[in-house]
Order: sequence, then C-alpha cells, then structure tokens
Amino acid sequence: MQLPIYMDNHATTRLDPRVLEAMMPYLTEVYGNAASRSHGFGWAADQAVEKARAQVEKLIGASAREIVFTSGATESDNLAITGAVQGSVQMQGGRGHVITQATEHNAVLDTCRWLEKQGCRVTMLPVDEQGRIRLDDLRLAMDDDKPVLVTILAANNEIGTLQPIDEIGALCHERGAPFHTDAAQAVGKIPIDVNRSNIDLLSISGHKIYGPKGIGALYVRRRNPRVELTEQMHGGGHERGMRSGTLNVPGIVGLGAACEIAGAELEAEAIRVGALRDRLQAKLEAALDRVLVNGSQTHRLPGNLNMTFEHVDSETLMMGLKDVALSSGSACTSAKIEPSHVLRALGLDEQATHSSIRFGLGRFNTEEEVDYVAERLVDVVKKLREISPEYAEFT
Repeated sequence: MQLPIYMDNHATTRLDPRVLEAMMPYLTEVYGNAASRSHGFGWAADQAVEKARAQVEKLIGASAREIVFTSGATESDNLAITGAVQGSVQMQGGRGHVITQATEHNAVLDTCRWLEKQGCRVTMLPVDEQGRIRLDDLRLAMDDDKPVLVTILAANNEIGTLQPIDEIGALCHERGAPFHTDAAQAVGKIPIDVNRSNIDLLSISGHKIYGPKGIGALYVRRRNPRVELTEQMHGGGHERGMRSGTLNVPGIVGLGAACEIAGAELEAEAIRVGALRDRLQAKLEAALDRVLVNGSQTHRLPGNLNMTFEHVDSETLMMGLKDVALSSGSACTSAKIEPSHVLRALGLDEQATHSSIRFGLGRFNTEEEVDYVAERLVDVVKKLREISPEYAEFT
C-alpha cells in the first residue's frame, strides 16, 4: 500500500492507464485537425473522433450523432441550459421558465441565476432529508407555468444521492417539457439510458470516469422530440453548429475509451466499490458514536459516503489526515468557507455542515486502504473530541 491514499474520486479520478494508451498516438503521431478534410492527417483524426462519439453514445443508449463534444460538464451544462432556454424563448417570444432543484452543482445553479438576471423565471424545488425531490413538487411547478426546461441532476456530487430520473423524465415527456440532467457523477457508475429515462439533454465529464480533464460531452436528442439549442460559442460551426472550436482529439479519444471501459466493467465495479464503501461505513459506525450518514443510503452512488462527525471540525480533521486525500464538499466550492448548500438543503445546521466529510471511493481503491483510512480517521476523531468542550458536555 502506498501513501498518500486517494479517496476524493468525486472531485476527479486517476487517468486509467488503458485510456492513456488509447490517447498516446493522438498526442504524438496522429496530430491532424479533425476539421481538415483535404489530407490523411485530418481524416485519421476525424475517424478517431467519430469512433469516440459512438463509444460515448453506446454507454448512455444514444443514437448516432447525438453527442456534442465540449470542454467538460460545466460547459455542457451551460450549453444545455442557456442554449435550450434561448432557443425556446426565441420561438415562443417569451422569457421562459426553468425548473431546477436546491442541491444541483454550481454549474447548473449559477447558470440558472444568470438566466434569472436576464428575465427568465427560475423555480427552485426543495429536497427531502435524503436529498431527493418530491415528484408532486415538480408536478405543481409545471402546472403553475409550463417550463421551457427542467434540469435535475442524476447523482449528487457531495452526498451521492440519486434522483428518480426515470419518473422525472416520464413526467417531463408527458408535459412536453425538455429534460436536462447533469450526469457527470452518474455516467459510468450506474446504468443510464437516455431513451428509457426520456432524457433530452445530458452532461458528461471525462475526468469523473477515469478519463482526461478538459473534455466532456453533451447528449442532445435529435428526434421524438428534436431539441434545438442556441450555440454559446461562435466561430466555425463545429459539432453540428452547437459548439465551435477545434476539437480536442486526444481528449475525445480518451473520453471514448473511458466510456467503453466503464460500460464493460460497470456492474462488477459498482459491486466492488459499493462493498468498499459499506466496509468503511461499518468500521466508522462501529468505532465512533455521534456520526451521521448524509443523504440516502438506498439511492446513492456506489462509491459515495458523506458523514457528519459531531463535535469535530471537518477542516481540522482533514489536517490530521495528511496521508489521506478527502474533502468536505464539492471541489468547485472548496475554496469557499460557506457551509455546503447541499447539506443545508437536507436540513443540517451550520455546525453539522462544518463537521462533515465526503469519501469518494473508486476503481483503484483497495480493502487495505479502506481499513487504513478507517483506523486513522477513528484515531484522529477521538483525539479531537478529547479536547472538544462540546463533546465533553455531551458525554
């Protein structure tokens, strides 16, 4: 076992060596621009892009030419939400109504806030104590004002909670409202089928599934119904006019390879990683009192464990675990000192949010690492509680 141990796989994942192997020729020998149609270098690059497009499509059950390559899930979210709203507003002559929910990633929340400043109406649905929306709340919001877009994430990046996307998609399909889901944490971890779930737009990120950083994709439904997006980047008309810019061929090849590997190993990996997560949870709950699992324990990602250790400051706890890579929340907000908006949406008070740790287990973690982390964490928590006046008062 090597130190430090990495358990922050929701923030990013290690590049799978098999993915790197697939990418290497396109970083060195096959370096053509995929938009160059007059010579073999460009043709080879274009063929690699189309192969990767098919690999991504297969993983999520999409049809041919329904994948638009982007720089990552954040860009995909922006293109999906802003592009769909602007397209709908132009056709309807109105300002539009978007429905989302309180525990979304900031890539969705900040985009919705920006649209709100432009005059778009945004409805923010609450979640229950497990972090799941109530379908009746969504139904009422749609009754109040037909939305031009519903955007609900598939799996939460902090607590791992899975939303009922099949039911959400069915309701959106019934009401004729386009459904977008940020699936950056879900794709490659749980089965996703865009047709079964009536998903119209879906965001993917390469570095969440053991692929490279700086590459992502957006699924855009082409029929039944066809989704129209207004482009957000101009200059060249690449990717069917939805995302201009020279294609990142090595990154795209890596994303395709990562999707193919994830699809082939999804079931077995989910079982193995889920067992590691359960092993870690059991050890911590057996050794410590005053601990709480945040989010759903039945509808969650296999590798996610978010726990509150009462009477312990999470930042201080992580300082005592220098040989373990963990986080107290989203990597995109880790520089902020505000309490997690996800945990607050579940009903946790500010003190509890500052006592919470996210464990992200993944493909390369082992039982030996889990046992080491559990032992180290229990030791540090007990030492911190020994000097905690709040814990002394409790005991």
